[in-house]
Amino acid sequence: MVREAEIDALAGHLVRGLIARGAIKPKAEEGDLLACVVEMMSANFQEEAAIDDEADKMAEDLARKDSRVDVTRLRSMIRQRLAEKRGFTL
Repeated sequence: MVREAEIDALAGHLVRGLIARGAIKPKAEEGDLLACVVEMMSANFQEEAAIDDEADKMAEDLARKDSRVDVTRLRSMIRQRLAEKRGFTL
């Protein structure tokens, strides 16, 4: 899981970079934009972690039933399907 300090730094870099390049013309204070981006990124990382946890659990359960299963590949496929079902881009 990504730490809060890393998310803050990444969001700050993103917001300041977009403003500096003129890619966006902020209608709100930079701090407000930063808070919004941090919140969105945190939610995204939490959703990805939830998908990973669910995929791990499902893959382990299926691997117990059939020892011939490649757990890594199965986990990856389950992860992709779960993300697709939730409309989440990995």
